Amino acid sequence: MFKWYPATIILKKSVKELPLPYLELRIDPGSKFTGIALVEIETETIVWAMELEHRGLSISENLTARSNVRRGRRNRNTRYRPMRPNHKKQPGWLPPSLQHRVYTTMTWVKRILALAPIKSIAVERVKFDMQKLENPEIEGIEYQQGTLQGYTLREVLLEHWGRKCAYCDAVNVPLEIEHIQPKSKGGSDRFNNLTLSCHQCNQNKSNQSVEEFLKNDPVRLNNIKKHQKQSLRDAAAVNSTRNKWFSW
Repeated sequence: MFKWYPATIILKKSVKELPLPYLELRIDPGSKFTGIALVEIETETIVWAMELEHRGLSISENLTARSNVRRGRRNRNTRYRPMRPNHKKQPGWLPPSLQHRVYTTMTWVKRILALAPIKSIAVERVKFDMQKLENPEIEGIEYQQGTLQGYTLREVLLEHWGRKCAYCDAVNVPLEIEHIQPKSKGGSDRFNNLTLSCHQCNQNKSNQSVEEFLKNDPVRLNNIKKHQKQSLRDAAAVNSTRNKWFSW
């Protein structure tokens, strides 16, 4: 008597067992995407590959939105209560937006291990020199001095942006320090995310991204992006998670 489940194949003659190929699982971690591939070592043939997209930025935005809702509720209903102190973070702690990269990648690794005869795993443990990315000529004691050595932040911005509003070229008016990418949308307080604007442009831009605010002025948008220094957000994310793959 035969059953449909589980599915079974009955061979009519004996078959010589073929040796399994020597497969290596190779992982190339990244900030926004992680590449995963199965490679046959003897022939260096890629048997299977995929690109895993991470959602770290959306996690960060959701946590910020939740924090704002909690803060508003506390101000409305329980202003008399003192703010709860932050819990002490354990050694090796990562924010959820970064820990997510590790969890999702390891989930896929476990799925592949259950399906393929993998004999080794190779992970690219790249490490970025953050200061070298901003200044390729940095060396020696300059690593300890920082970008603003001998300057204040406002003086550097005035010199970098030509002492005028980045959005309307206004001069001889009070200039305010402004975030190119708003903090509410993942922007940081680093120098590469700061510019100068007059009060009116700062109010008009509000919490819009620079792409939204200057969507009708592509020439100015392109000039600002060229003038803006390179963001190190992705490099920092890779550096923070590079050793987490080996703690499993």
